[in-house]
Amino acid sequence: MNIKEQPGWFKRALAVPYKDKTVICDGVDIHYLLWSDDTTKPGLVLVHGNGAHAHWWTFLAPFFMDHYQILAIDLSGAGDSGRRSRYTTEAFAAEINAAADDAGFGNDTIIVGHSFGGYITLRTGLLYRHRLEGVVLVDSAVRPPDFEWERDPRRSPIKAKRIYESFNAALARFRLMPPQDCDNSYLLDYIGRHSIMEVDEGWTWKFDDTMFEKFEFGENMHEDLAKLKVRVGVVYGEDSYLFSQEIADFMFEVLDKSVPFVGIPEAQHHLFLDQPLAFVSSLRTLLAEWRHSRPQRVHP
Repeated sequence: MNIKEQPGWFKRALAVPYKDKTVICDGVDIHYLLWSDDTTKPGLVLVHGNGAHAHWWTFLAPFFMDHYQILAIDLSGAGDSGRRSRYTTEAFAAEINAAADDAGFGNDTIIVGHSFGGYITLRTGLLYRHRLEGVVLVDSAVRPPDFEWERDPRRSPIKAKRIYESFNAALARFRLMPPQDCDNSYLLDYIGRHSIMEVDEGWTWKFDDTMFEKFEFGENMHEDLAKLKVRVGVVYGEDSYLFSQEIADFMFEVLDKSVPFVGIPEAQHHLFLDQPLAFVSSLRTLLAEWRHSRPQRVHP
């Protein structure tokens, strides 16, 4: 990998201190990162996608510290968290809630979830709405019930893990899933370095490659989306194959016209790797609007 020089904003973000924390949820260690300079600020929880981990957010979290305490979680089966014999959306939601409790977040917490993490965020919004101000789905598609994908995104892109003879050999094999190009090679290098662990035979990836064999998807995400009783925002990559205009239009109709939909130009599915500062600007603007307005969506 030809590593592009790290820009100043990236170096400054990584220089901001954070805490490594662990909380036990249903017998499993759940690891998270915490940025907090004022415990009176509301909480912002960042949830990674399939096969990813908390450090996908490390270079983004500091941009939100003016108004929030920020928590980036490793869901079970990912990053430095423990593994489960069975994975459910309810268990993942409980992990997010447990980490938010452990961090001292209040009932004004906002959750931001990317891709598969958006699916978990949606479920968390239903199960723990009493403690949430809102949820933001980031390139997390809720498809129409009759939608036909060219390639079903519910099929895990995770393949059986290989063992590599060295850390550098593993790092050289780091790839985004689903596959896409990314000009910001310094971001791929950083994320890749936090994706690898040492095992007896050598080096391999941190994620549980059997997770989707132990996980059952729900079939009614569009119904769940319609039931949300918290604020909702949607951010997506305009060039994402997972988030087509048809899906955006469908989600817009399931929700309502008061829900902001923000498309990031020149961004694919991993939009905050393609356009990190555009993503930061879009999310900060969305959150600022929430801070200075009342919800227009009315729920019974």
